Amino acid sequence: MNLILNIDTALETASVSLANNGEVIMSNSNGQQKDHAAWLHPAVNDLLKETGFTVGDLAAIAISNGPGSYTGLRVGLAAAKGYCYALNKPLITVGTLEIMAWSVKEQATDLICPLIDARRMEAYVAVYDKMVVEKIPPHVEILNENSFSIFLETSAILFCGSGIKKIPSLFRHPEAHLAEMGTTVPAFAQLSSNRFIGKKFADVAYTEPLYIKEFFTPLRSN
Repeated sequence: MNLILNIDTALETASVSLANNGEVIMSNSNGQQKDHAAWLHPAVNDLLKETGFTVGDLAAIAISNGPGSYTGLRVGLAAAKGYCYALNKPLITVGTLEIMAWSVKEQATDLICPLIDARRMEAYVAVYDKMVVEKIPPHVEILNENSFSIFLETSAILFCGSGIKKIPSLFRHPEAHLAEMGTTVPAFAQLSSNRFIGKKFADVAYTEPLYIKEFFTPLRSN
C-alpha cells in the first residue's frame, strides 16, 4: 500500500485526500478560502478517522505547491512539512497548474493552458501538450488580444481554470476552447502517486512554494 495524503490549499477551493496507488479513497474540501488554515488540520483528522487509517500508515505527504494564493500556499506547505518532520515521511510537490492540466487532459486534442486569475488582467499560466508534458513553464501572463496567438495559428488550445473568464472579452478564435473544471482531486492523486513511484521527493527543509510573483504589501503612509 502506498497511502498518500494530498493537500491542496493553493486555490479558492481547498482539498485534502487519502489515495492509495493513485486511487482516491476519500476526500474533503472547503470552498471558503479565508478559512483554509483553520479547516486544514481538522479535515485531515476527519479523513483518517473516517477511513480507519492513522498517520503512521502514510507513505508520503503531497502538496500542491503553486502558483496560487500566497497565504494558501504557505498554510499548505507548512502543514505538509510538519507532517513530514513529525512522521519522518517524504514530501512530494506537484505544480498546481500541472494538476489543473491533468484534470482536463481527456478533453484536449492539442495543447492545454491552465490559467489562475492573478487579478487585473494578469494570470498564472503554463502550456502543456495533451499528455501534460510541459511546453511553456509557469509564469505570469498579462492577457491581451494577442495572447497565445502564436500557438493558436497551428494548434487547438484547451483553456481551463479561474482565469478563463477573462478570455472572451479579449479574443475569440475557433481553436480556443474553454473547459469547465470539476474537482482536481483525482488528478492530484495520480500525479503524486507517479512521483512516489519514481521517488521524486522534495527537500523538506528547503522547499518553498512556487509564488512566481513577489509578495507585496503596500506601505502605510503616516
